[in-house]
Amino acid sequence: MTAKWIEALTGPLEQKKQYRQAKARLDALPEPYRSTASAFNRYFMYYGGITDGDTIVQMFLDLTDLWERAALDGTPVTEIVGDDPVEFAETFAQAYGGKQWIDKERARLIKAVDQAKRGEER
Repeated sequence: MTAKWIEALTGPLEQKKQYRQAKARLDALPEPYRSTASAFNRYFMYYGGITDGDTIVQMFLDLTDLWERAALDGTPVTEIVGDDPVEFAETFAQAYGGKQWIDKERARLIKAVDQAKRGEER
């Protein structure tokens, strides 16, 4: 009973467990992969705006897999992110649709404009 109440407030505990495990995997990476992956993780938390927990966790797991593979293969960071790390990050994040914070405001904007149009037509 208590777990369900906590999950109602904070979201599924399994998602948090998966996130913590992935974060531990990132923290175990050798440099420069660890600091680069951490920088991308931080950027995604600000840029992504994704509100769906499953989508966020999957994106973070995929990010972790990417950097673990790069570290294992010895792939240079620049070979992964290219010349523009922001473009790489935003392209990566866009691959994970999911519901975003801005979606609610977009819907409100569209509704307001539609109501204004109807008012003009009278």
